[in-house]
Amino acid sequence: MRDVWIYARSMLKYRGALALAILAAIFSAGSLGAGLLAMGPALSAILDPAGPTLPQLVSNLDTKHARDLIPDAWIAALPTGRYDAVLTVIITLGVLTILGAIANFAHTYLSYTIASRAVADIRKDLYARVIRLPMLRVMGEGASSLVSRVIFDTQQLWSGFISLLSKALGQVFKGLAALGVALITEWRLALGAVVVGLVLGYIIKKLGTTVRRASRSSLAAYADTQKVASEALSQIRVVKTSTAEPREHSRFSRAVDAFLNFDLRVRTARALSSPIVEAVGIIVLGAMAIIPAKAIIDNKLDPADFLLTLGSLAVAAACLKPLTALYNELQVAGAAAGRLRQLAAEPLEPGSDARTAAPLASLPRHAASITIDDISVTYPGAERPALDRISLTIPHGQTVAFVGPNGCGKTTLLSLIPRLIEPASGSIRIDDIDIRTVTLESLRAQIGVVTQEAPLFSGTIRENIAYAVESATDAQVRAAARKARAEDFILARPDGYDTVLGEQGAGLSGGQRQRLCIARAILKDPGIVILDEATSMVDSDSEAKIADALAEFTRGTAASSPATDATPATPPRTCLIVAHRLSTVIHADLIVVMNQGRIEATGRHHDLLERSETYRLIASTQLVPAAAGKDA
Repeated sequence: MRDVWIYARSMLKYRGALALAILAAIFSAGSLGAGLLAMGPALSAILDPAGPTLPQLVSNLDTKHARDLIPDAWIAALPTGRYDAVLTVIITLGVLTILGAIANFAHTYLSYTIASRAVADIRKDLYARVIRLPMLRVMGEGASSLVSRVIFDTQQLWSGFISLLSKALGQVFKGLAALGVALITEWRLALGAVVVGLVLGYIIKKLGTTVRRASRSSLAAYADTQKVASEALSQIRVVKTSTAEPREHSRFSRAVDAFLNFDLRVRTARALSSPIVEAVGIIVLGAMAIIPAKAIIDNKLDPADFLLTLGSLAVAAACLKPLTALYNELQVAGAAAGRLRQLAAEPLEPGSDARTAAPLASLPRHAASITIDDISVTYPGAERPALDRISLTIPHGQTVAFVGPNGCGKTTLLSLIPRLIEPASGSIRIDDIDIRTVTLESLRAQIGVVTQEAPLFSGTIRENIAYAVESATDAQVRAAARKARAEDFILARPDGYDTVLGEQGAGLSGGQRQRLCIARAILKDPGIVILDEATSMVDSDSEAKIADALAEFTRGTAASSPATDATPATPPRTCLIVAHRLSTVIHADLIVVMNQGRIEATGRHHDLLERSETYRLIASTQLVPAAAGKDA
């Protein structure tokens, strides 16, 4: 519950609306209490023909200050007849009911608004943290599990806020108002009911603990269910070609059964709450009714007072009874809040939190060298390091190809440059500046990355190309597309650059998706280009064109002459490539041969063929000629 209260503080941001909601709840409860008090004169007029008239009852109010607030003219206007008194009370009750309903609507509307806005703020803040988590942390838990926390767990928290602010607050005020009327009318009977309420509260608390524990497990099982389903559907091509539908259905069924098991525990505990509370309450109140019954028979207790007290207690019980279910809802919200707090406490990428990190400098545009100094990386749970004491210096403007067996550490090494992964030891310097001493924004702003997966987002082709440069003009987007040899297939579509892409670029071939990603990197105008199997999904003709474009892009261009369309000169770029195409490797300024997390050899193609057995094996078995590419 402490976690719920911590998040509930976010509702204090809307103090004005919160104050109005509380006032509306108090007014609604006050109208209920006033209505119950007004029932007293009606009962007296009905049950006691010799009793005081309505004006006499008001004049004889025990509280002098309350009597002084009522003008004598109002008292004189009250009806003296028994039927007229009942009619007046009923009309008064009707007016109070209407006013109470208006106040209740205001309270509920404001409560929903406050809770929804507070949860929206929490959801935004949490997502802002999730996208700043270290990449390995996101990959370790899985995107679907994190999405479940951000969306589903916050929805459970919203339900808790509604239970707390809208339902519980209104019910408590109404219950207290009715209990107050009972205490005023016959305090001994009401006090006994309070004792019963404390006993029931203890029972509710015990059941709530069970609900909270089961809810925590249920939320984790739900996230696992979503993870299994998302994983299979996102890899549906592999599932179908492997005829693995039965296996995936079995995995999903096991996850659903686990979720169902925990969910049923929650529902069992919640289902037990209401009948237990009802049974205990009725038994104890029935026993308590024996005492006032004896007092009425002995003429020591006014029947009207007894009926009013009993009715008020019944109203109080009716108002407070839902608190059993509301308490259980808060326990569910508490489990969700605990998971959210755990996620919110996760350490962010170093240097990504401007509020806590020390001020960092901006990295100037790369112009000298990249130095990898004694770098080691070990993934969590791995038996051996992915990179083991790697050292390498890359001069500015060079194209360096990294080759080696699968799992040798090529992608891990290149992931260190934009700090997607943090090394266990060693350092990386760009132009003799340790990248840990500069802002992530300035570092990543001058690094363009194209990977084998060719990730695209839902949106237009123009938006995908300009993803990293939202301020790009239409001319700049088109120029980048032309350089990536993508404009032909873009303009072949009816909407051209405004064509809306489906999820992950559905509707485009692999080669077309790859060329859009290359256009995105070109538009960014980076000082460092990282190509991780960037041309693996294109045909040989497209690869040749893209290779020419990338070669032109990485080596820079001279300024156009005044007689032509003036184009400013661009400096050369350092290009780091993980490649499986022989043509790419042959033309690299430097080839780095990696094996088992270490650099085994460096040099040019012909030199390495003579002195590196690993490179000869790779060249003969893994490096394919350009003509062997896939269709785009």
